[in-house]
Amino acid sequence: MKTSMIAASALIAALSVPAFAAMPTPAPVPTDFKAEKCFGIAKATQNDCQTSTNSCAGTAKRDMQPDAWIYVPVGTCQKIVGASLMPKT
Repeated sequence: MKTSMIAASALIAALSVPAFAAMPTPAPVPTDFKAEKCFGIAKATQNDCQTSTNSCAGTAKRDMQPDAWIYVPVGTCQKIVGASLMPKT
């Protein structure tokens, strides 16, 4: 194999790694407190995971999207105006 072909392959591989690393993934469940999913309070692009209309974390299109959720400490969601423990329809 020619040196230029090896160099080109290495360059392509190096450039493709950041593209895969930047893909959104589900947020990990917090370990420093007991958490629950709280629906309808996430800001746009701040949801913690997939919704019925979005593919993954950070993809909510608008603020307070009814099916977008974030982790909150247990018992907190019920105290937030407009929040729900179940997805809103």
